[in-house]
Amino acid sequence: MSRVAVVTGGIGGLGTAMCKALIEQGRRAVAVDYNGLSQEAVDKWKADRKAEGLDIPVYLADVTDFDSCAETCKKIEAEVGPIEILVNNAGITRDAMFHKMTPEQWIAVINTNLNSMFNMTKQVYGKMVERGWGRIVNISSVNGIKGQAGQTNYSATKAAVYGFTKSLAQECAKKGVTVNSISPGYIGTEMVRAIREDVLASIVKTIPVGRLGEPSEIGRTVAFMTAEDGGFLTGEDVTVNGGLHLRWAPDRAAGPAPRHNGFARLEARLHRPSRRVGPAVQHPRSHARRRQARAARPDRRGGP
Repeated sequence: MSRVAVVTGGIGGLGTAMCKALIEQGRRAVAVDYNGLSQEAVDKWKADRKAEGLDIPVYLADVTDFDSCAETCKKIEAEVGPIEILVNNAGITRDAMFHKMTPEQWIAVINTNLNSMFNMTKQVYGKMVERGWGRIVNISSVNGIKGQAGQTNYSATKAAVYGFTKSLAQECAKKGVTVNSISPGYIGTEMVRAIREDVLASIVKTIPVGRLGEPSEIGRTVAFMTAEDGGFLTGEDVTVNGGLHLRWAPDRAAGPAPRHNGFARLEARLHRPSRRVGPAVQHPRSHARRRQARAARPDRRGGP
């Protein structure tokens, strides 16, 4: 029997790619998404997947509400099977510079991006431990690593994912349950590709590999982390962002970045050529003088 894999935010661009990758791995993928979605949107998504030969059940829930998560997971287990893989992918943005950010914007992002991780994981964690097998993958972001102006709320939640992941991984490391996270960068979902062309081009210019990521690349990373033989990987984050978290200057034509004077002086000393040419050679006369000096020293051994 295929293991059941639940993906929150499952009918979005990344969630869809994750579901597909999990199915390719032999899992029974289940999409959980926002209960405010229209039935028309859900039906269209299911029809698109059916056209691809995929049958993915969709359950609607409010992941910010503990009881809603409990009810949804109970329903999935009754209708599909025990949840052995959980991907916490649900997330929103409510961007604003901090001096303009409202409490409502802050709380909405905290509830959806962070509290949902607790709400969903709590429903399945205990049973995973009892069965002695489970895979939990939490989706963070490159902005949880480097931060982003206008996203103090979003970046705070994504940074919190690391603490949650590493702590829970330590609790269940010996129980057959792994907990890991993924930090995507700019991925070419429909939402990202809808960004104005010139703005998108400026974003791509900051990515060292020179392109957007593909949703399938995140999907394959999820499949890798949830593999049957993946039990030795836990408490880790995999950054899939084209090197965006690195200190990288896109404009190499301007030459190397200026160095601090003290560092430049140190570097010059380290690379200064030695004044010595060839191997050191001792002059015979200096060697003889040292022998004579040693012979003239009084014997300090104190014996005959």
